[in-house]
Formats: sequence, C-alpha cells, structure tokens
Amino acid sequence: MKIASIHIYSHDGRRRDLPFNTDGLNIITGLASTGKSSLSDIVEYCMGEADCKIAEGFIREKVSWFAVTFQFPAEQVFVAKPNPKPGQVKCSLAMVRRGAKIEPPPFSALKHDGGDELVQEVLSSLLGIPEAKTAVPENSSRASYSVNVKHTVFYLFQKQGLVASKDLLFYRQGEEHLPQTIRDTFAVLFGVSKVGDIEAEAYRRAAQRELRIAQKELRAAEESEDALDTRGIGLLAEARTVGIPFSNVPAGGASESDLINSLRQVLAWRPGPTPLLGDGELSRLQARRVKLRAERRRLQDQIVAAQRYTNGVSDFEKEAQEQRSRLESIKALPRDANGAWQWPFLSESDARMEGIAELLLQELKSLDSDLANVGGTRPRLEEHLASLTKRASEVSEAIREVEADLAAAVLAEEKASAQEDANTQAARVQGRVSFFLDSIKPSDSLAALKLKVDRLEAKVDHWAKLAGSDDDAEARLESILTNVSATLTELVREFKAYFHEFPFRLDVNKLTVVVERPGDPVPMNRTGGGANWLAYHISALLALHHYAAKNRVPIPRFLMLDQPTQVYFPSQTIYESVAGDAKLTQTVDVDLMAARRLFETLLRFTTKLVPGFQLIVTEHANFADTWFQDALVEQPWTDPPALVPNDWPSWRK
Repeated sequence: MKIASIHIYSHDGRRRDLPFNTDGLNIITGLASTGKSSLSDIVEYCMGEADCKIAEGFIREKVSWFAVTFQFPAEQVFVAKPNPKPGQVKCSLAMVRRGAKIEPPPFSALKHDGGDELVQEVLSSLLGIPEAKTAVPENSSRASYSVNVKHTVFYLFQKQGLVASKDLLFYRQGEEHLPQTIRDTFAVLFGVSKVGDIEAEAYRRAAQRELRIAQKELRAAEESEDALDTRGIGLLAEARTVGIPFSNVPAGGASESDLINSLRQVLAWRPGPTPLLGDGELSRLQARRVKLRAERRRLQDQIVAAQRYTNGVSDFEKEAQEQRSRLESIKALPRDANGAWQWPFLSESDARMEGIAELLLQELKSLDSDLANVGGTRPRLEEHLASLTKRASEVSEAIREVEADLAAAVLAEEKASAQEDANTQAARVQGRVSFFLDSIKPSDSLAALKLKVDRLEAKVDHWAKLAGSDDDAEARLESILTNVSATLTELVREFKAYFHEFPFRLDVNKLTVVVERPGDPVPMNRTGGGANWLAYHISALLALHHYAAKNRVPIPRFLMLDQPTQVYFPSQTIYESVAGDAKLTQTVDVDLMAARRLFETLLRFTTKLVPGFQLIVTEHANFADTWFQDALVEQPWTDPPALVPNDWPSWRK
C-alpha cells in the first residue's frame, strides 16, 4: 500500500490534488506554516483514525473534506473523510471507493457510506493483515485484540519532534499503553506468531481455562470426600451443642452413610414455637405497681398523722389527770370522791355567791368536760388507725403480688429471648450443614469430573502441539531482529553516525536502538547529538521496511519523514529561513555534506535496497542537484502556493 495522491476540498466545492510518485523519493519543500507537516496527519486520518490531528488554523478552517488515494498492486482505494465540525476533533464517518483507476470525485459526489471500521477492514484486507488477535500472557489483565491497518502507523511516520528524539523511536510511542501495543502487534505483523499458531494458541488457552476450572472442581470434590468424616462429625457436635436432636439411624436408603443421614436429620429439624408475652402485659404490670406504691405512700402518711394525733390526746389526758390528782390530794376540789362538800374555808351556799369561787368551780367543770371528751374520742381514733393499717397491709400485699408477676414476666421474656438465640444458632449450624451437604460430590459425579479433566488435558495437548512452543516464536523473533539489525548497522555506517564502527541492534522490548559496544552496550538515549539520533531513527525504520519488503510483511510500503535535515542547521530560524530556496540553502551555515548524504541515502534505499519503496519527505532545505529536483513533488511551497490556496473561503465567513 502506497500513497497515490492527497486531496482536499474547499467549502465552496473546489478541490486541490497533490499527486505522488508511488515508486521512489518524493520531496515537498517550502516555507514554514504552509501545511507540509499536516500531510502525514491527513494520511493517518484517512487510514481510519477517528482523531483528526491536523492542527487548528487555516487548514481546518478552509477545508471541508480530506481524502487520500491509496495505491495497491492491482487496484486503488479512495478514502475521504469530512473535516470534524468546528470545536470538535473526532469524526468516524468516511467515504470509500475501490477500482483499478479512481478519479477523485467532485465535491458534489462526496458522501459518507461507512465509517472508520470499513476503512480499516478494506485496507487491512488488501494489505493481507491476518485476521488474528494479539497474544497476551495467560495471567495478564490485558485483553487480546485484532490487529488492523491502524497498527502499522508506528512504522510509517517520523514527525518533526520525533525524527531526532533520543528517547522515542516509533510514532506515538510516548502515548499511554501504546508501547505495549507496538510490541503486541509487531509479533503478528512481522510473523513472530504465525497465523495458524495464533489461532491454535487461542483455542489452547480457551481449553486451558476450562481445564483449570475442571481441575478446581475435581480437587474440591476430592477434598470433600477426604474430609467428610472430620467435618461431618464436627457439624454434628455443633448441632448437639445448640440442642438439635438427631440419631445415627439411617433415615434414607441403605446407600447413604449414617453420618450423612444424621446430618440430613439436623437439616430437617425445625424449632418449636417461642413463648411470647401478650402485647403490653409487662407495661401494664409496671403501671399497676407504680399506682399501688403511690397508694401505699398515701396510707402511710395518713397512719403517721393519726398516730401523731393520738399521741397528742394521750399526753393531754395524762397531764389533766395528774393535775386533778394533785388537787384531790390537798382537798382543793370542792367535793370529794363521794360527792360530799369538802371546802373548809367556804360553805357550799356561800361559794355560789363568791365571784372567785364561782370562776374556780366553772374552770373545774370545764376540765371535767374536756377529760370526758378526750376519753370518748379515743376509741374512734384507735378504730380509724386500725383501718388505715389494715388497708396499708392489703396494698403492700398487692404490691408483692404485682412484683412477683413482673419477675415472672421478665423471666419468661428472658427465656423467650434465649430460645430465640438458640434457634438462631441452630439455624446457622443448619446453614453450614446445608453447604457441606451441597459440596459433597457423589461417587458417580467424582468419576465424571475425573473423566472431564482427562479429556480436557488431551484437548490442551492437541492444541499445544498445533500452536508450537514458545521456543519457536523466540527463535523466529531472534531471526527477524538479527536480519533487521544487520541492515540497521549498514545504514548507520552510511550516515557515518557516532558509534558506526560497532554493530547496532533493534530492541523491540524497550523499543529503542542499542549500540553493541563490546562489554558495554549503549542504548540510544545514552548517545549524544541530534544528527546521530536522526541517523539511528531513519536507519531503524528503513531496516524494518527493508525486512518487510523482502519477507512480505503486511505493512504499507511508504515512510513519511518530516523536516529531517533540521538537525544539520545551527538554529530553527536559519533552517526555516531557506524556505525551499536551493541557492539560499548553499549560502547559510549548514552541514551541507551531512544533509546531502541523508537524501542520497534515502534515494539509494528506494532505488537499490528496496526498489519501488515510497519515501515522502517534507523539508525546508532544497538542493540544486538534478536527482533532488527530480524528486520534488511540486515547486517549493511559498505563500501562495501552498497546500491550501489563499482564496479558499473559511467556514468562519
């Protein structure tokens, strides 16, 4: 696959065609910012890449469609993709046309009839990329995926910032996960993993996965059988601890062991009902106890008050009697105990006439009346106090009864809770018994598992023989790298780069070039000088394409280099100032010999090493040599002309 032409379409229907020589060296030179570096972005975009990497600016503003005509040995494929809408960088729509000789369609005929998947399918099929998935280690978390034309771009583009990098060798190598993608797809594209081997290896891995599962099931079955007695007896002990009854008498057929039957009895056991209190019973009893206690406190207060009153009455009566007794002893009272008048100083008749005597008689009469009243109320007080004491005793007894009922209720609730806990523990034991019984494989199931493992082992061995050994793949990889490294070494010597006296090796694991200095190999990132890095890059890529062309590796037969001679100029400003002017190139401070040697090596590669290989170089430098001028695709680009004509309208207008 090569590039026959690149096409761009304006918003008003005009088309700009850029044809290439499909065999040999193609050079585009000119001013900076005229679109040279965007050519590789257009090619990659039209190879089924959803991301449009074309820089924002006049190209994105003035172009409506990008297109590439790809040349294959027997036909051409025209791929056109619309420019992503303003503010967007992705577009997966595409138009695909195939034919022996395709004329670019007019703007009015452009319409998408597929997407990037169609582009990748068509180009991959015509390239002959095998329909195989990448091989990944068995225990790797990476997923296997199909290889297509998108995975060839690593070997097709060397852009301005990459072509002389000391750290990165391949296009897009610095993007996340892509180094591993380069390694994985290299094995498929370059034949490290044969197509038949890849398919057989996929079947082998699928069978291996089934075998691991079957072996795991077999081990579990054998372990269950070996541990049956120990684990089963342990479960029966747990069942006995939580109160599940069982016997050793077989409940089923004679084929089952006593242990299994006992476990099945454990599994069949159901707990009895749990006694529960009525709703609110405990609360009702507690409320009644509170009420009775309050009544008892009230009665006790009344008893204390009555006792205080009775004690006060008794004290008064005692004191009054003592005073009366004293008066009687000195005959101070007017009458004796028999009622006879006994005052010697005053007769009975005179006493009523005497004022003091009359008052004394009235006081004595009042005292007698009070004593009589006190004596009369005592029986009633004693009766009331006895009634209060009796009621208090009744209330206390009622409290004791309620507290007994409360204690019984709490005990019943604790027993119910304990029973519920016991049932829960029993259910857990039953769950473990159920799991144990389910895990037991009967003898016929065990035999079937052994037979399944034997058959899968035979299946794995069958596919392993067809897939070949890893040693075969390693041998093929070593052979490929040996051949590539030999060409790489020759090309580095042509460039006369530093370390050219030593052999060079391509390291596909670390994706770099290594100088095989005896006893002290030097990777590219430990070398110095932009010119040397440029030589290593171009030599490595050309060596890979040399091997691909000689061994029918299914990758495109072109390589695009962007501004490789910039390393020979003292500054970027001087490099850009030559602007494709051959005379000016001869006058500026530049290593003309090294720059010319670069293009001579490229030309020799396309005419001697790999005749017909297509090289497309975008440059600022221009040499007056005939062979260089013959390789120019167009006259040096100034502004205008350039990739996009100035009079094309912008979508902004």
